[in-house]
Amino acid sequence: MAERMLVEIWSDLVCPWCYLGKRRLERALEGFEHADRVDVVWRSFELEPDAPKVAESRRTLLLDRYGMTAQQAAERDAQMTALAGAEGLKYRPDLAQLGNTFDAHRVLHAARAAGVQGEAKERLLRGYFTEGRKLTDPDTLVELAADAGLAPAAARAALADEALADEVRGDEREAAAIGITGVPFFVLNRRYAVSGAQPSEILLQALQRTWAETIEGAAPPAS
Repeated sequence: MAERMLVEIWSDLVCPWCYLGKRRLERALEGFEHADRVDVVWRSFELEPDAPKVAESRRTLLLDRYGMTAQQAAERDAQMTALAGAEGLKYRPDLAQLGNTFDAHRVLHAARAAGVQGEAKERLLRGYFTEGRKLTDPDTLVELAADAGLAPAAARAALADEALADEVRGDEREAAAIGITGVPFFVLNRRYAVSGAQPSEILLQALQRTWAETIEGAAPPAS
């Protein structure tokens, strides 16, 4: 039997539900007695692969490119800001600069190799959602990754690393093979999946069941 449990999360860096899901997973892990034996890996997923290569105002894109009315955009933003606030997150949709996230995902793969992927994921999400940072800008990506502990030279090299680009595409191909159409999407020890930013209680239950069935070898509970 495996001694550790793997939790893989497919997510994007400009997805408000993904930041919410990250925080809810962390809450679940706080209540999980085997949290020190859980390995969390962040997998790449682009909600908008054809998003602009240069970040633009998120509000402008919602109105012009995606056809929302100003009222619809404001209502959506207010809802997400309230949900984020309940998890201790500060969303600033008025500052958000939306654009292509492919290079940011490359940086996250480099951060994983350096052992700081979780820290880098958090820093990039905070940069986008709270600080209005442009994740399409190479210098910004290097700066934020360095804040998380990735050497600036490694972060900059990642932006031109075709091997890392292949890793990002590999994650996306796997997502398609699994049938992932929305994120966040959690896969636990390749046994169970949880779709969406579920409450931390649901994620905790999934962790406990996966541990019991794949680590301890217990039979699934009767339904």
